[in-house]
Amino acid sequence: MIRRSKRLEELERRYQREAFRDLTYEEALRIFTALWMEARELNPDFGSDWREDLEADLAVARAVNGLPPRA
Repeated sequence: MIRRSKRLEELERRYQREAFRDLTYEEALRIFTALWMEARELNPDFGSDWREDLEADLAVARAVNGLPPRA
């Protein structure tokens, strides 16, 4: 198992800056689209009901902000 360190994080940041610096917006969008399509192929329900995915986060936010459940 690889443990996170400042040195590893800097290596990853430097790699991302160098690897993707010459991408155009269109190229980045094509990559994003391909990744999204792959995710949908692996899980056809992926992204279909995003509100359901947020329910747990919203419940925590309501509790933290002192609001009643399902306000």
